[in-house]
Amino acid sequence: MESISVILPSYNEKENIAKSEAALRKVFETMGMDYELFYVSDGSKDGTFEEIKRVAKENSNVKGVEFSRNFGKEAAIFAGLSLASGDAVIVMDCDLQHPPELIPQMVALWQEGYEVVEGVKSDRGTESIFHRFFANSFYGIMSKLMHMDMRASSDYKLLDRKVVNILAGLQERNTFFRALSFWAGFKSTKIEYEVQDREFGESKWSFRSLVRYAISNVTGFSTAPLHIVTVGGMVSILFSIVLGIQTLIRYIMRDSVEGFTTVILLILLIGGMIMLSLGIIGHYIARIYEEVKGRPRFIIRSSTENLYGNITGEWKK
Repeated sequence: MESISVILPSYNEKENIAKSEAALRKVFETMGMDYELFYVSDGSKDGTFEEIKRVAKENSNVKGVEFSRNFGKEAAIFAGLSLASGDAVIVMDCDLQHPPELIPQMVALWQEGYEVVEGVKSDRGTESIFHRFFANSFYGIMSKLMHMDMRASSDYKLLDRKVVNILAGLQERNTFFRALSFWAGFKSTKIEYEVQDREFGESKWSFRSLVRYAISNVTGFSTAPLHIVTVGGMVSILFSIVLGIQTLIRYIMRDSVEGFTTVILLILLIGGMIMLSLGIIGHYIARIYEEVKGRPRFIIRSSTENLYGNITGEWKK
C-alpha cells in the first residue's frame, strides 16, 4: 500500500503539535492510507519536542527529531526529506495555515502521475498591506531572476519519492526549497488554497528575517546581482567618458566647469556604486566560504523512541 509522509517544521509550536496531529490523523484515516507525521523541532525553547514525544507515544505514526539549536526552516525541511520514508512526501506548516483538507486532492493528483504538486496561495490571509507588498515584490524579482514563476509556489507541496531523493542528495548547504522543486524539473501541477489564520502563537517571520531570507535566496539561487555589478561598472565608465569629453572640450575652449559641486556628487555616486558592488561580491564570497567548510546543514540532538534511539550529528540513512 502506498504511504505518505508529512514533514512539519516546528519552531516554538508547542500549542500546535497536538492540534495538527489530530487534524492530519483524521484526514488520513478518512483516506484509508498509511502515513507518518514527521515533526522537526528546530531548536525550540518552549517544550515543543517534549510535546512531540508525548503525541508520538499516543500515535505510533508520529515521529520527530530535535535540532541541537535553531538551524532555520530550510534545514528543518531538508532534515525531514532525508528521514521521511513515504512513497510521497508532503511539506506543510504545523500551525495549520496550510489546510490539511487539501491533502486528498494533492494525493489524487500524485496518483494521476504528477511528481510535484504545488500549493499556491489564492489569498494571503490577514497579512498586512506592507507584508503583501514586500512578498509580491520579492517573488516578482525572484521570478525574473530565475526565469520561474515563484508566485506559483509555496512551502506547501507534495513531492514524489524520486524528487525527494534528488533534493535530499544535494550537497549544497544553503538551500531554497521553493525554487529547488522548480529547478528539479519533474512533472508538476498546482492547486490553490486559502491561508488559514493561526489559532495559537504568532508568525516567527519578522521584517528583518524576511529581508535576510530574501537576500540569502536571491544570491543562493542566482548570479544576477553579480551581473548587475558589471552593468553598473559599464554605465559608470560610459558616463565618465562622456563627462571627460565634455570637460576636455570646455578646457580647450577655455570654458572650464566651475565649482566643486559636480565633482563631489560624482565622487559620492561612484563611491556608492563601488561600495555596493564590493558588498555584493563580498556576500557571494561569504557564501562560498560557508559552502567549502562542509559543515552539516543540521545537527540532531535527539529523536522520538520510534526512531533509532537518540541521534547525534547529521542523520544519514
